[in-house]
Amino acid sequence: MHPLDQFRAFQTLREAGLGEEEIAARFFVAPGVVKQRLKLAAVAPALLDAYAEDRMTLEQLMAFTVSGDHARQEQVWEALSRAYSREPYQIRRLLTEGAVRASDKRALFVGVEAYEAAGGAVMRDLFQHDDGGWLQDPALLDRLVAEKLEAEAAAVRAEGWTWVEVALAFPYGHSRGLRRLAGEPVPLSEAEQATYDALHAEYERLEASEPAEAEELDRVARRLAEIDVELRGLEERPLVYETAEVARAGVFVSVDVEGGLQIDRGYVRPEDEAPVEPVVPAGGAETSAVPAGGGAVAAQPAAIAGGASVSAPVPVTGPAAPEEDEGLRPLPERLLIELSVHRTLALRDALVNDPDTAFLAALHALCLRTFTQRPGASCLELDLKSAGFGVQPPDLAASAAARAIDARQRAWSAQLPSEPAALWETLVGFDGDSRAALFAHCVSFGVNAVHEPWNRAPQRAAHADLLAGAVGLDMAAAGWTATVDSYLGRVPKARILEAVREARGPEAAQLIDHLRKPDMAKEAERLLAGSGWLPEPLRRPLEPAAGGDAGAEGEAEGGASLPAFLTGDGEIPDAEDGADRSEAAAA
Repeated sequence: MHPLDQFRAFQTLREAGLGEEEIAARFFVAPGVVKQRLKLAAVAPALLDAYAEDRMTLEQLMAFTVSGDHARQEQVWEALSRAYSREPYQIRRLLTEGAVRASDKRALFVGVEAYEAAGGAVMRDLFQHDDGGWLQDPALLDRLVAEKLEAEAAAVRAEGWTWVEVALAFPYGHSRGLRRLAGEPVPLSEAEQATYDALHAEYERLEASEPAEAEELDRVARRLAEIDVELRGLEERPLVYETAEVARAGVFVSVDVEGGLQIDRGYVRPEDEAPVEPVVPAGGAETSAVPAGGGAVAAQPAAIAGGASVSAPVPVTGPAAPEEDEGLRPLPERLLIELSVHRTLALRDALVNDPDTAFLAALHALCLRTFTQRPGASCLELDLKSAGFGVQPPDLAASAAARAIDARQRAWSAQLPSEPAALWETLVGFDGDSRAALFAHCVSFGVNAVHEPWNRAPQRAAHADLLAGAVGLDMAAAGWTATVDSYLGRVPKARILEAVREARGPEAAQLIDHLRKPDMAKEAERLLAGSGWLPEPLRRPLEPAAGGDAGAEGEAEGGASLPAFLTGDGEIPDAEDGADRSEAAAA
């Protein structure tokens, strides 16, 4: 019997009213096998005829079960019949074009059940792991995401914030230039504290235990992981902010990379900051536009040493004000300026003789810019420019470097007060290592090694190379990998082949040089996985490409990491198997 006869026999029994369990019992097979066979029998009749005539393999027929649209199935088969390669992964890719994977963060945020309840259809693959399938209606999914985000934003607005911005994802660095409020965590209740203490005690007891049996060891490991999650939930407390601060601050509402709701509260825009109170100078009177005595004021530069100058209000000569018989008059503005010039020069000279305080003053100025956005609160005119990224790669905020930087920023923000005087006292109390680490964190925001076609700066690029060499930067270790989205799908075929040739050798490049560019890029991504290959702009200065002929020989001999249609074994490995094999070959 041809396998198709069995598929149709199952379908006939199903149409007669038998369930999958009954059909499985009749043929002595598992119910899952019945589901697969019924799915194969539901493919377009024209494709079943091609399979019956041996013009299509079973693996190809299995790939067509991803979609139930017979017209689309026949269209894809017609297109592939004229192509050189008709591999199952190509069939699946063409049938799922335009669909959204169930592992996409939008689908995780809304939930597949809610999407289906709204009338959305989901494609599933019964023959290999599909990460939950593909959602066929992206427009419906986007509408559900927007509605759910808006509902969450409405609840946040009710808290009294001045503004709430909502987006699926914000670009990296969107909060730069805004002051972050320092809220107070909500204390644990008595019941929560008791739970926390009990979990902590259980964690320590299990960690100190030494189970002899493997089964008990696995149970202890699972319980430790569960306790760790529960403890983090109790430790990560919501923050409470002052009502006056909430009235001038705002919130960002978005979806994180894992599909969870992300609410970032407590950001103050510069235009929403409270007005600065007048400063009382040494003379005892508040500084104002019109000095005491009623004389007019004109802006006039006052010279100071070193060629610098400051614009300061100087009284314009006019009628003498009547002498006051009682009390002390404020010092004249001109005299205040001259005295402050003397003090500035003396302070500069004294600071030279105290490097530790000079470092502390620079750190204080950088922290004011990095954490409080109040650079004018320091007498040290030291500024730090942080380049914005107008052009951003996909999912930049989810990269390892971005997550590490944000985590450090949050950790330091929790330790540093926003008031300049309190900030100074806090920095004075830090030890040398803490100051050095904070200084490095602040200075890092000034790094700008971005390629700017409109601003040719070879010296800046050369210094970026020196800096990368000094810190031992390795972009492969930092998490960058060559994928279809990050590189391979955006360069010509010659560049793709060059990358594979450098990483895996000429034999591997020859095996994919006949493919169309989309297929070549996808296969190259799999071949480059685990190789550590980097394009020239990401390599260290004078660093050769990773991999080479030695690694290629192992690939060519074993052939384990090559696709099935190149090795001739007739079986298409799934994505996870391919990744494992690539990593093993690279090792």
